[in-house]
Amino acid sequence: MKSSAVHRLRLVSAPEAVSFIVLLVCSVLKRTTDFNAVPVMGMVHGVLFILYLLFLADAWKKQRWDARRGVLMFVLSVLPTGGFFAERMLAREELEGWTPAAAAEKAAV
Repeated sequence: MKSSAVHRLRLVSAPEAVSFIVLLVCSVLKRTTDFNAVPVMGMVHGVLFILYLLFLADAWKKQRWDARRGVLMFVLSVLPTGGFFAERMLAREELEGWTPAAAAEKAAV
């Protein structure tokens, strides 16, 4: 089952992870050199993070994910490389048509 909510979450997860890593690099550069891109990267990452959270809430509701999956997706968003893992999980879900009912069926077999 392809869900536009899952697709949107997937599309924003990798850029959010990249922006987080770049923000961390900019933070180090700010303290070690005269280069200060933290205000710009902070804003970019903030916007992407808020979009991720909005799309996560939408996908959680529309896909009827259990609390464990929703919390996992949130935890992945606050880890520097977690967005890449979230994107991979969401891609698999999109391709395989993962739904809670299908997962329950698989577990019962």
